[in-house]
Amino acid sequence: MTPAARAQAAIDLLDAVIEAARSGGAAADTVAQRFFAARRYAGSKDRRAVRGLVYEAIRSFGERPASGRAAMVALARGRPELAECFDGSGYGPAPIQADEPEAEAALAPAWLIEAFAASGLDTNEVAALLERAPVDVRVNRLKADRASVQAEIGGEPLPFAPDALRLGTDAPVEPLPAWREGRIEVQDAGSQIVGSLAGAEPGTCVVDLCAGGGGKTLSLAATMENRGRIVASDTDRARLSRLPERAARAGVTIAETRLLDPKREAEGLADLHGSADIVLVDAPCSATGTWRRNPEARWRLTPERLARFAEVQSRLLDVAAELVRPGGALTYVVCSLLDPEGRDQIAAFLSRHPGWTAAPIEAAVGRRHGDGRRLTPAHDGTDGFFVARLVRA
Repeated sequence: MTPAARAQAAIDLLDAVIEAARSGGAAADTVAQRFFAARRYAGSKDRRAVRGLVYEAIRSFGERPASGRAAMVALARGRPELAECFDGSGYGPAPIQADEPEAEAALAPAWLIEAFAASGLDTNEVAALLERAPVDVRVNRLKADRASVQAEIGGEPLPFAPDALRLGTDAPVEPLPAWREGRIEVQDAGSQIVGSLAGAEPGTCVVDLCAGGGGKTLSLAATMENRGRIVASDTDRARLSRLPERAARAGVTIAETRLLDPKREAEGLADLHGSADIVLVDAPCSATGTWRRNPEARWRLTPERLARFAEVQSRLLDVAAELVRPGGALTYVVCSLLDPEGRDQIAAFLSRHPGWTAAPIEAAVGRRHGDGRRLTPAHDGTDGFFVARLVRA
């Protein structure tokens, strides 16, 4: 592909990403995979160049652009070599007009910048959310130790996450024998830390209420030395269906899956009421803490959607509370840095449940925030998380 053809392909792919964000469709990575699958003529260098332009645009514009062309025109204003690609050739975009509309650079929509500020984050913290993220893997204690895996695949051991190795940005993992054999799993170091704060031990009964694809379930099982019981539940059949295969690869035998009906989670877990030692609630959220990996997510979020997430989180906390035995604990996690989903949720929970207290969280990373702890890319070099640990009297 010529440089002009690559610029036009970036415009076309951006149009698809913008439409998916507008309509609640697939994430940008999935849209890109489908885009290139339909264009087999694009070589690896072409795909890499087009992706680079697309993600540069996604990270540059906080508001969803009107079109892919408006975004690329804005990038071209400051890049002469890109502007030259707008040459009107057979496969290239039409020449840029002097008065042509273009996207405006910003970190995020104005309402979100205000929400971050109200949650105690300045623009430097927000800007770090849009940097490219490294690839972190968790070494599976059931099959290997970190030193032996590092000797095989390299990576940087992280002192604050005992099972983590940090690889380069975009490092391929699934082709590695260590992944195929279940000795490693892709998992952000921050996610590893907040999962470990649940306090799971061998022989305990744990409910992973919002298990999704099971990343934290597998981590919990390794911490528990594959002894005890983990009930991994979710309302998303597609995501939960991935767990049995992942568990088999990891050598995890103590995890059982349970598909729940939305808004009827308590009924589906009635046999566990008052009996779980630990309940982990990795709640659905705005995912503002994962923008490094999914920067177009800020084009999808609205105040109304944020309010709906908060309602779901509050309800799931109440469901989880009914499962915990006296003296047991509930760990609440969101990959969000907005207080309505983190600090405020815990304050509201404690006001509704007088028999509960927030336990102090000691960790090598993060900062205390309300009754919990917060991790951010700028301060900790991880994805953004809020975590709190609540204990039943």
